[in-house]
Amino acid sequence: MRLGPRPATLGLLLLCAAVAGAGEAEELHYPPGEHRADFDREALLGGQEEVDEYVKLTPEEQHKRLKSIIKKIDLDSDGFLTESELSSWIQMSFKHYAMQEAKQQFVEYDKNSDGSVSWDEYNIQMYDRVIDFDENTALDDAEEESFRQLHLKDKKRFEKANQDSDPGLNLEEFIAFEHPEEVDYMTEFVIQEALEEHDKNGDGFVSLEEFLGDYRRDPTANEDPEWILVEKDRFLNDYDKDADGRLDPQELLSWVVPNNQGIAQEEALHLIDEMDLNSDRKLSEAEILENQDLFLTSEATDYGRQLHDEYFYHDEL
Repeated sequence: MRLGPRPATLGLLLLCAAVAGAGEAEELHYPPGEHRADFDREALLGGQEEVDEYVKLTPEEQHKRLKSIIKKIDLDSDGFLTESELSSWIQMSFKHYAMQEAKQQFVEYDKNSDGSVSWDEYNIQMYDRVIDFDENTALDDAEEESFRQLHLKDKKRFEKANQDSDPGLNLEEFIAFEHPEEVDYMTEFVIQEALEEHDKNGDGFVSLEEFLGDYRRDPTANEDPEWILVEKDRFLNDYDKDADGRLDPQELLSWVVPNNQGIAQEEALHLIDEMDLNSDRKLSEAEILENQDLFLTSEATDYGRQLHDEYFYHDEL
């Protein structure tokens, strides 16, 4: 029986499809000479249901909740939002929603509602049946073997996330399984998993050749394709901090773990560039309220979602 890819694998495939369709989306988002904030709301609030909820708030309530969020972002209470404060807030928002999503998944996976997710329950939720592969027996079919490898990696991560004698995962352990990059005790596992996949010569580092994977230049070509040039630039300028031509474990971590910090900094800079009316490189409450639509279609408010989440606008954060 042929086994299909797990949902996480499908997610990677969908990501590739999303990249392929990005040009069309960009045209909708930025038609010639203008920026469509309504596109942001529809695409980035999460769907029509979230848009409908957003418009139900009165302008006064929107204003009140937004001012409360601004106050919380302003860590030093000086009345201005700096790049650092905006970036920190956006990173906190990323983590909060990742944790909320994991908590919702936990309930779905915990089939018998005993407060623990077993390996069998995980399999049933993911594949509608329990799957068990022999760790030492490769499959002849390439697609099935690829799936076996992914499944075994998941099982290994499941076992690493489990810190007690209970065979299942409690909520905290489940979060570590779903988001190992957010949990300190999983860091070494993330590094070792990446080394096992990319460190082909077993020296404990990832060279540029290993970083590029199976790529080999076409002998008839005069130069590398554009995507290879981009990847080489990332290796040299973004990841190889000590410029020794290879990635050590810590440098490898910056590659394999999503760089939410970089994304948050870019968004913070974008907001300041667009909303800073007096060019002091920080935002006052007045400047934000003057550009409320822009602020509500940015990562700073998770595209307006925070106005509906008491965690963000309630006085006791």
